[in-house]
Amino acid sequence: MTALPLRNTTADWQAADSAHHLHPFTDHAELHRAGPRIITRAEGSYLIDSEGRKLLDAFAGLWCVNIGYGRKELAKAAYEQMLELPYYNTFFKTSTPPAVDLSRVLSELAPNRMSHVFYGVSGSDANDTIARMVRQYWNLMGKPAKKTIISRVNGYHGSTMVSASLGGMSYMHAHADLPLPGFSHIMQPYWYGLGGDMTPEAFGLKAARALEERIEELGPEHCAAFIGEPIQGAGGVIVPPDSYWPEIQRICKKYDLLLIADEVICGFGRTGHWFASEMFAIKADFMTLAKGITSGYVPLSAVMIGDRVAEVLIDSGDFSHGYTYSGHPVACAVALENIRILREEKIVERVHDETGPYLAKRLAELDDHPLVGETRLRGFMGAIELVKDKKTRKTFEPLGDVGTLCRDHCFEIGLVMRATRDTMLISPPLSWMNAEIDHFMALTRQALDLTLADVRRRS
Repeated sequence: MTALPLRNTTADWQAADSAHHLHPFTDHAELHRAGPRIITRAEGSYLIDSEGRKLLDAFAGLWCVNIGYGRKELAKAAYEQMLELPYYNTFFKTSTPPAVDLSRVLSELAPNRMSHVFYGVSGSDANDTIARMVRQYWNLMGKPAKKTIISRVNGYHGSTMVSASLGGMSYMHAHADLPLPGFSHIMQPYWYGLGGDMTPEAFGLKAARALEERIEELGPEHCAAFIGEPIQGAGGVIVPPDSYWPEIQRICKKYDLLLIADEVICGFGRTGHWFASEMFAIKADFMTLAKGITSGYVPLSAVMIGDRVAEVLIDSGDFSHGYTYSGHPVACAVALENIRILREEKIVERVHDETGPYLAKRLAELDDHPLVGETRLRGFMGAIELVKDKKTRKTFEPLGDVGTLCRDHCFEIGLVMRATRDTMLISPPLSWMNAEIDHFMALTRQALDLTLADVRRRS
């Protein structure tokens, strides 16, 4: 057998990647032309690529590296657990100490009488699990016709067949003949893009009442649940008006729908609260957790189940659902250590009281930039809307080109931000202090100025 050559240069890695690796959410022909960026190391708030370039990560990996990179405590927790018990399943009337301990801790943290947990490895499979539990619950309650789960346009709940159907991303639906039957989508609470001349308060009520209209259209006897991210993340960090969630909850109660809060992005301090459900006073029957539960160091997801549902499921006999890695002991040990750090270093409180307000103050300084129509932020989760005309909120055409320009300029100057349409999204590690915020602001303004110059040259 011929030994594989060592691949330790950027060109080697890029060639091997193009030959063998299919990436998520990627135009592979375009990627093969340019070659992927190879990230080799990370420390604190910074990534280092294979050419030695340093990038400030303003997106915390993918909304998830809440305590920052390079925390040796998490590596130690994984190592020690691997020596003690690297794996065992939670089937066959079996459990492990890390799974038990994490379940107790999550039940202490979760709001609104959520004292039971079901584990998976990603937000996608967690939302699949919830869809199964919703159907099982209504079957057990003697209402088997209650099947349809309602969500929102541009909501994101994962990329499996079921979780992509839950989500409202039309481009994802087009790739696989989705959504599946039993899923329906209503307007999003996107005041800046859809509110027109309405006040945020009035628009929030209008967006929420789209749920009531859809329930009446489908028939309440067919509607099982409503799912929403407290703040829509991948859809553009859409912060709903204050009137929105109270009205959603009123409607769910009126028509007897279960309420699902997808906290995959918002959870574990992202908004300056342990969970965004606390900020919006959402009393959900389910919460979807992932990403920040381990700060992205290892895969883990969890479904928090409210007592109303859990009591019915527990008394019903067998629930034929689960994963090989449900409650994986190493992942649970890392999650426990991650939560300990968040608690003991008071990182969530610092985002709420100090660094979050400082970032909000600095971000608002961009409102005077010719390209910026709006900035919005909750905790360490924000957006910068890029528009052609600030007064009318007119967008660029084709939508998305200017956002891509800005994102590419960010990479060129050593900054990682994400572009959704022409909206720049930020989700930095919660470990950022004011110095990182100041560095981020300087780079962001530079990227916006470079983008503006490109736009003017095109005009």
